[in-house]
Amino acid sequence: MIDRLAEARRRYDELTAELASAGGALNSRRLASLGREMAQLEPAARLHDELSEARDRVSEARELLASEDPELAELARDELDEVQGEIAKIQARAVEALVSDDPDDARNAIVEVRAGTGGQEAALFAGDLLRMYARYAERLRLKVEPLTVNGTDRGGVKEGILRLVGARAFGAFRFESGVHRVQRVPVTEAGGRIHTSAASVAVLPEAEEIDIEVPESDVRVDVFRSSGHGGQSVNTTDSAVRVTHLPTNTVVSIQDEKSQLQNRVKAMQVLRARLLEQERERQAAERGQARRDQIGSGDRSEKIRTYNFPQDRVTDHRVGLTVHNLPSILDGNLDRLVDPLRQAERDRELAGLADIGAG
Repeated sequence: MIDRLAEARRRYDELTAELASAGGALNSRRLASLGREMAQLEPAARLHDELSEARDRVSEARELLASEDPELAELARDELDEVQGEIAKIQARAVEALVSDDPDDARNAIVEVRAGTGGQEAALFAGDLLRMYARYAERLRLKVEPLTVNGTDRGGVKEGILRLVGARAFGAFRFESGVHRVQRVPVTEAGGRIHTSAASVAVLPEAEEIDIEVPESDVRVDVFRSSGHGGQSVNTTDSAVRVTHLPTNTVVSIQDEKSQLQNRVKAMQVLRARLLEQERERQAAERGQARRDQIGSGDRSEKIRTYNFPQDRVTDHRVGLTVHNLPSILDGNLDRLVDPLRQAERDRELAGLADIGAG
């Protein structure tokens, strides 16, 4: 779609003007942000210029076709054939430039899993998901760092947060955000009835300090004693940390480490990731990108997948995909689910670009 190329050129020009007018006055955070966005937009902006120039040549050649000079008209026909071939090549390159990965795909990822409706069964399911993601990350050769795991006395997980470190970690996991539903017979269910419960998953790109600046004045840090299953104290010192970002009232609690300093570092990692995601959503809304309508939108309220134990199947509702061998899925073999989602997203983008040469 020519409009998409034109938007890329317009935005690229805006960023170039900001960079030029600011001189050396930009802080490191804004400078890094500008650099990333300009690098992402530059290929599409250049293709917009190439396509515009080629279209001008087409208009000129068509005017010359009406010439009474046979030789000039023949030259115009040759020019028209040549430039139309060039346009076809530009369009193909434009599709590749516009159907691009999320610019944050290369970042590390923060994966947050929380038990939802369903009581103890929901907590057990949240634990299953947390282990599934850890296994998938290991298969992808990503480093898995548990930031916090708030467990239950029956082996479930109320809340678990993992930091995944490695190449394209966020890109591998970003399709997992949303509500996951499980249907199975609980171990404690004497009647053998199928129970439905849920857990929510949020996958965030990890932010660096240079991306999200959090002044000390914007943060309140509270310390308390770590607690284990059932609320009993597991530490005799106030090592657990609760960080509150005052402007947004975003709260992060970390208690897994014995060191207060280590817990604070981890809490700030999660806080920056959440603030970065808020900024991503704000920018998407400003630019009219309906992320909630796209595959992998990250909407935590959207029911994306159902794990049915009695029927040994997993259904992803976004693409209507059903696969079997549920134990293999829970063991971290997620490619059968993730690859079709990635392809569906690409197909959706391609469909929107089908008329790139129109207009």
